[in-house]
Amino acid sequence: MEFLLQMSNVSKTYPGVKALDDVQIAIKPGEVHALIGENGAGKSTLMKILVGVESADEGVEIFFAGEKVHFSKPIDATLKGISIIYQDLSLFPNLSVAENICIGRESAGKGYYRVQWKQMKLLAEKTLAELGLKMDVSLPLGKLSIAKQQLVAIARSLVFDSKLIVMDEPTSSLSSGEVEQLYKIIEDLRMKGISIIYISHKLKELFTVADRFTVLRDGKFVGSYDKNDMNEDKLISLMVGRKVEVFNREENKGGEEVLRVEGLSKRGNFKDISFSLRAGEIIGITGLVGAGRTELAHALFGLNKPDHGHIYISGKKVDIKSSSDAVKHKMAYIPESRQTQGLFLRQSIIDNISVTVFDQMLNKFGFIERAKEKQLAAEYIQILDIRPPLAEMNAGQLSGGNQQKIVIAKWLSTNPKILIIDEPTNGIDIGAKTEIHKLLRRLTNKGIGIIVISSELPEVLAVSDRILVMKQGRISGEIAGAEATQEKIMNFAVLGDGLN
Repeated sequence: MEFLLQMSNVSKTYPGVKALDDVQIAIKPGEVHALIGENGAGKSTLMKILVGVESADEGVEIFFAGEKVHFSKPIDATLKGISIIYQDLSLFPNLSVAENICIGRESAGKGYYRVQWKQMKLLAEKTLAELGLKMDVSLPLGKLSIAKQQLVAIARSLVFDSKLIVMDEPTSSLSSGEVEQLYKIIEDLRMKGISIIYISHKLKELFTVADRFTVLRDGKFVGSYDKNDMNEDKLISLMVGRKVEVFNREENKGGEEVLRVEGLSKRGNFKDISFSLRAGEIIGITGLVGAGRTELAHALFGLNKPDHGHIYISGKKVDIKSSSDAVKHKMAYIPESRQTQGLFLRQSIIDNISVTVFDQMLNKFGFIERAKEKQLAAEYIQILDIRPPLAEMNAGQLSGGNQQKIVIAKWLSTNPKILIIDEPTNGIDIGAKTEIHKLLRRLTNKGIGIIVISSELPEVLAVSDRILVMKQGRISGEIAGAEATQEKIMNFAVLGDGLN
């Protein structure tokens, strides 16, 4: 059998837009196959059609393990041997590790239609052991790190004897050490003959794990290529159909001070944080996972009240007890997790963008002026190139990168003076990354002070006028953007002091 999976003639039309147009993909047994393209290229839609979440237009043909198949719901695909691990994992944090791994197999063994708790625990432990993992399967999943939850999602797919696993942005929330562990597991799965469709915007990652590439652009099939016939420049050109300009940072020392933090501390999160931010300046905050970066952002925005310290905005001491207080002081916060913290997935693009300025959408009688909402959404759809450009579409139907753009639009509509953005290009393709970086610089030209929190060092180096490095909840070093290098940053992050 040359191909485990073959999809051909795949088209999908939404009202007003052709999401997929005669797309094809073929996966060999035991290979890691990268599915790539810009946000809105159709990658997620193609995978949703494969597992029965979405239905394709007429004419689609899907062959799996030599048999023509059509799945009307995801469980049908799972039982056939196809598992998909979404970027948001789609797990149940209130259930145990064992329950998450064995969902759908709870009654395995004797005792038909009865949950066999002992057998379920043993099955979960056995499956994790196959991945070289050992953990307490009785623990609630929500107590585990995102990295371990990712491994639980992989284990769940093995319970159903999956022949094909789809991984959507699997390393988006992992540290470098955790990424290496995932690579090892992927190699082990490959050696067992399990195929993997790997979706990621991190090109170096793709060249590390993938055997072949299938490229989509604007909903169309561009081609499939062996890794040996590919390099990063060629891949980018195929993805975007144009030359991508590298964003070059323009040094900006900023204007008047818009934010000052003195001695901010929160037990177990961060300690003695002090810095200032000027209008038109970008400060990058980076460090290893667990350094306290996001916890600091939460404290600044009123989501995690500090134990000690003071915050000054435009020279005035303020007491920010909630996010509402922060918004009143012209602060905006774009969180790392758009799925759980940034969006109403079942609401339209219009509703998501206008929610932060809802009072401005009301007429004098207290009724919503839908025309104002539509105009606001249309402006940001154009500015940020949100695709597909359908303002009435639910946010949950868009790709991860376009969802991120909606969150950015939502907060930009408040006209903030201070913008805190956590992992701004997480899950965003290389073309859109450059656009986001350019957008941040345009915002500084309007006098907005920006704090960029990112674990991607090239991003921090590209956008920051100054860089603060955190280690174990403290600021271990500050580097001027023009003098910063990855080596200096990592020295502060790991050792706590800079290179001379």
